[in-house]
Amino acid sequence: MLLRVLRRFLRPYRGAVVAVVLLQAAATLAALSLPSLNADIIDLGVVTGDTGYILRTGALMLAITAVQITASIVAVYIGARTAMAVGRDLRSALFDRVQRFSLAEMGRFGAPSLITRSTNDVQQVQMVTLLTFTIMVMAPIMMVGGVVMALRQDVVLSGLLVVIVPVLVLVMGLAVWRMRPLFRQMQERLDRINRVLREQIAGVRVVRSFNRQATERQRFEGANTSLMTTALGVGRLLAMLFPAVMLIINVSSVAVIWFGAGRIDAGDMQVGSLVAFLNYLMQILMSVLMAVMMFMMVPRAEVAAERIRAVLATEPAIVAPAAPTPLPRGGTAAVLVTAAAAVTEAALVTETVVVTDAAAGNGRRRRPGTVATQAHASGNGRRRTPGDRGLVVELDGATFGYAGAEKPVVRGVDLRLEPGRTTAIIGSTGAGKTTLVNLIPRLIDVTAGAVRLGGVDVRDADPGELRERICLVPQKSYLFSGTIASTLRHGRPGATEEDLWRALEAAQARDFVEELGDGLDTAVEQGGTNFSGGQRQRLAIARALLRQGDVYLFDDSFSALDYATDARLRAALPAATGGATVLIVAQRVASIRDAHQIVVLDGGAVVGTGTHHELMETNETYREIVLSQLSAAEAA
Repeated sequence: MLLRVLRRFLRPYRGAVVAVVLLQAAATLAALSLPSLNADIIDLGVVTGDTGYILRTGALMLAITAVQITASIVAVYIGARTAMAVGRDLRSALFDRVQRFSLAEMGRFGAPSLITRSTNDVQQVQMVTLLTFTIMVMAPIMMVGGVVMALRQDVVLSGLLVVIVPVLVLVMGLAVWRMRPLFRQMQERLDRINRVLREQIAGVRVVRSFNRQATERQRFEGANTSLMTTALGVGRLLAMLFPAVMLIINVSSVAVIWFGAGRIDAGDMQVGSLVAFLNYLMQILMSVLMAVMMFMMVPRAEVAAERIRAVLATEPAIVAPAAPTPLPRGGTAAVLVTAAAAVTEAALVTETVVVTDAAAGNGRRRRPGTVATQAHASGNGRRRTPGDRGLVVELDGATFGYAGAEKPVVRGVDLRLEPGRTTAIIGSTGAGKTTLVNLIPRLIDVTAGAVRLGGVDVRDADPGELRERICLVPQKSYLFSGTIASTLRHGRPGATEEDLWRALEAAQARDFVEELGDGLDTAVEQGGTNFSGGQRQRLAIARALLRQGDVYLFDDSFSALDYATDARLRAALPAATGGATVLIVAQRVASIRDAHQIVVLDGGAVVGTGTHHELMETNETYREIVLSQLSAAEAA
């Protein structure tokens, strides 16, 4: 698996790889030539007293050493840059693949594991790539070259290599065999630490409010201790390995000197040759040591490569069709009107405005508190009035179930969402409301039935175009770190400051933003944790309204708002959304009782559809939900 990953990501750097191999070969051959020259100095210069030969050969050795050093430095430089580039490309490939994952793939791997795979696992592969360029390329050349040069010095003494090298390989091979499962455990336990730490940081307020610091500390210590135990196992093997290797090397040196001295005494070998042979033996053993040490890193990198490959080989369930069907053109971009123009205190209670739909040729009544307002869309030169049509959303027998689940989360939903009208979904916890919402922008795909936008099955549309036309406010109002302005511009990057203030006013957020010292430049911490829940929801709504799409999905987006703010926001929405299709998911009856159409979900199925008054008379499930929140008089 490691080779497959490296083969793929080293392909763009073939030239650099060839250069590293050639430079390392040159440096290794230079290093192999030095012991022979040193032997010649001893045998032909020192023994004979030829000072000139010593100086000439010494100068040659210095020149070869300069070549060796230069080649090694350049090889390491190129190798390091290439290894870092491979790490960069791996992280980029992982990021791109994860960005395409649907909710199902995200749930399968989990955020902590994906973070570990994108950081620590990539680092392991990157490190092995670097060691390959700096050690692995050099080790086989030095080993083979060292054996050849040792044979040139003395064939009989070279017989020791037949015993020494296999013993060294056996000892280190056993260590590597024992380390491989430990390295796999280390990566898995790193995942666990990341998961525990991420939960504790994200839920620090819950931990403190329930005084669970001691319990969470024990949970983290358990995960930390598990990783430490595995790391200690690796450390013990290394602690035994190095003394064993050094023992083999030192015993080998003693054996060479012992047998070499006998051959010198018998006149079969010269002193310089013995010194050279001893140097070649060290080079051979060090090359074996480096190679095996390299292979000690390989098991962990191979485990990391398997985990990386698992992500890269996972095909997202949500893919763009080969020939996507263009979505029909709905209404043009919505214009955000000011709250003052959209709603007044009197309008909240009594006002009803009739707007004529020029395209349809009929009049339709708007919700209390809305005003038909036409304004110029800043920055795009397009207009939309509340009478413009968005896109029809149709769910035809829509069903979704998770793999292995006993029953679908959503089953057989038939629903039609009309432009210019607000549809609300209500139901008990776990009824499938959020799942149903996620089907429309194709964050998940139906397992049966179909979802259509403007008559086009969302599976036949390009996901990018589809989501460009849909404005979603998710159940969890997540804000990215930066400023309020940068957070809002996630909805529309080219929005002007005037556009931002309009969106904030429509979302009933302008007042509290103006009260902040830096206004739109106020810092936003990761997740928006420096704002209250209601403020985060209003900023998330403003971000969606700024997008100016054809369909607006509000997934329980008003739950943290007080009733007065909720009422003002709902009154301003028709003008702010400009006649687009609006779907609101809510637990609070007050947020949806004025919707044109209310859909009641129970157990993933639609059990009722109608207005508030119709459902109060005909649907027991809806009536129970309403009466659990309101008195009979208030519900009437």
